[in-house]
Amino acid sequence: MSGKTDDTLDVLIVGAGISGIGTAWHLQHRAPSMRFAILEARSQIGGTWDLFRYPGIRSDSDMYTFGYNFRPWVDGQVFADGPSIRRYVTDTASEAGIDRYIRFNTRVLSARWDSASARWTVRAEGPDGPVTLTARFLMICSGYYRYEQGYMPEFAGVADFAGEIIHPQKWPEGHDYAGKRVVIIGSGATAVTLVPAMAEKSAHVTMLQRSPSYIAARPSRDAIADALRKLLPGRLAYTLSRVKNIGLAMFFFQLSRAWPDFVKRGVIKAIRAELGEDFDVERHFSPSYNPWDQRFCLAPDGDFFAALKSGKASIITDHIERFETGGIRLKSGELIEADLIIPATGLEMQVGGGMDISVDGEALVPADKITYRGMMLSGVPNAAIAFGYTNASWTLKIDLTAERVCRLLNHMEREGFDYCVPVPPDDIELAPLLDFSSGYVQRALPHLPRQGTKAPWRTYQNYLQDMVTIRYGRLQDGHLQFRKAKSGTGEASSSLPRAAE
Repeated sequence: MSGKTDDTLDVLIVGAGISGIGTAWHLQHRAPSMRFAILEARSQIGGTWDLFRYPGIRSDSDMYTFGYNFRPWVDGQVFADGPSIRRYVTDTASEAGIDRYIRFNTRVLSARWDSASARWTVRAEGPDGPVTLTARFLMICSGYYRYEQGYMPEFAGVADFAGEIIHPQKWPEGHDYAGKRVVIIGSGATAVTLVPAMAEKSAHVTMLQRSPSYIAARPSRDAIADALRKLLPGRLAYTLSRVKNIGLAMFFFQLSRAWPDFVKRGVIKAIRAELGEDFDVERHFSPSYNPWDQRFCLAPDGDFFAALKSGKASIITDHIERFETGGIRLKSGELIEADLIIPATGLEMQVGGGMDISVDGEALVPADKITYRGMMLSGVPNAAIAFGYTNASWTLKIDLTAERVCRLLNHMEREGFDYCVPVPPDDIELAPLLDFSSGYVQRALPHLPRQGTKAPWRTYQNYLQDMVTIRYGRLQDGHLQFRKAKSGTGEASSSLPRAAE
């Protein structure tokens, strides 16, 4: 990019989770001339995997595709626990020297773009007070949900309950639930993880769901990946395992979309084989929606079903009437006695980590914007958002997005452009950003950007298609406009972290 000054960052990354660390690695290796820094609101690396501490916290994507494309996952667990993933991300940052560029306990409050100087002015609150930085490009890697709180429905009588109520997003590490009667509200991945994790120590765990989800048992070890690691060099074994799992996931997704009834029958048949003919599988495990209209829940080695078979856990499908002193009264009249209630009721989505963003003095309203290649927003210059797949591992899309950003930065540097901005055609046809029926998605849709119905404005949930178009597609495609600043570059703040030099 033209007009560089020594005291302005080339790239400012918001967030030091799996997306931010991955982006920083790609910048180091694909755009090494770019100076960057990372602002992290928390005190540690890890993002999601540092925030969530509830029992059994783990990935619901296999680690051969959830891991970075540049750093093999060698732990062996297919669905790794939270501490292992946090360690993987932290080790990646340490080994690459990325941790030197992170400012911890620094929460971004606002980002202001000025086209005349082609600069972002970012204001944050750090441990020692206000921080102001300037950067040419903003990479938002703060995730897609609100860290401060999860979604909590309004249940009647909550104040009457005599026990504890703990949302998984606020789980106090080391909390003792031994011998307690636990009720977990929800049927998503968090609930399916909590049930077997808590069944051993608690008196009993009840999963209370309003409606069922698709749950499938998967081996906790990948026999083919284990064999490949014994026969081949580590990186080659990882790459082949990754390709295999990407292919299988895409095949199963397409199969689910093409023949949903066939897939549904297969899933229910497998659950019946796990739980036996006497278990009411149709009531508790037959969702009203088609496979992959919401994410599948995975049970490593069938641990969820094992907990049900052991009698240490049970599942109830019903609606909540109200909370009472001793537990939850259902609409059927039944009372579920409880000492601890865990509302695994979902997330609250937000765009940009909740920061206040404006472009040339105009406040950004995400719902008025259109996504460009699933990584930029219409009319927002020199900014990208790390947003992963809904039907595959998050990191697959993050790696591709980071590669595309590096290509953009190198292209602007080489051609003398100061910034780029996606500009949609006037006759663009719009559609919702996501087609998932999950509650957290449906609640957020009115506040999210939209997408177009044709490339490059359509956000494809297809890794192979994205790999071709994002990794190899033309940068100057007629939709992304490259421009030069109208005036001088302006002055940067003296509070720029010197580690970025």
